[in-house]
Amino acid sequence: MIIFQGVSKEYKTNGHKSSALDDVSFKIQPKEFVSLVGKSGAGKSTIIKLLIGEEKPSRGRIIFGSYDVTKVPQSELHTMRRHIGTIFQDFKLLPEKTAFENVSFALEIAGRPQREINDLVPKALEMVGLANKAGNFPKEMSGGEKQRIAIARAMINNPDVIIADEPTGNLDPINTADILRLLLKINELGTTIILATHNKDVINELSRRVISLEDGRVIRDEEEGKYLLL
Repeated sequence: MIIFQGVSKEYKTNGHKSSALDDVSFKIQPKEFVSLVGKSGAGKSTIIKLLIGEEKPSRGRIIFGSYDVTKVPQSELHTMRRHIGTIFQDFKLLPEKTAFENVSFALEIAGRPQREINDLVPKALEMVGLANKAGNFPKEMSGGEKQRIAIARAMINNPDVIIADEPTGNLDPINTADILRLLLKINELGTTIILATHNKDVINELSRRVISLEDGRVIRDEEEGKYLLL
């Protein structure tokens, strides 16, 4: 379970305070598919940064499974983050590595033996429909293919949660639909999905739970919600 309990985040710039989140509270149950929606600056990225421990809240408490994220020391964050896979708008693939090597890199960092890597990576590539692209470099792939490689990398360690931060922002409608179907499939297999987006068509197509943000506050939390921030 993920719990945000009265979470606020303030930044100081040149002596002035600005609020990125203001008293945000919500719960996400295991195996849920939840979309965080709002315009640029609404607080979506701040929530993600706080959840993975990249930043600490100014006030409030964040729980992720057995972890109190607000109290996890920097030296132990890597252990917590093994339970979280992250997908980005700009893919963040390593250009000098093949599709196989980009996915296997996540296992290597986790210290998995080569035998396991050789077994798990082809299965992950097959699940995202790119088993035939194992030897290709990112420059040889389309945007949709790059994002599917990024998804394979995010799920390779069998995380409890996958955070998708604007994963379709650079994709055309056809590839967007493919990525959404893939995320739904991963969710059906038991992984919690948190999708951050400002794309109303994506949200309306999903018809899953929607947490709507505006100026750092939760203004709606609806099951099978629609994008209403116009």
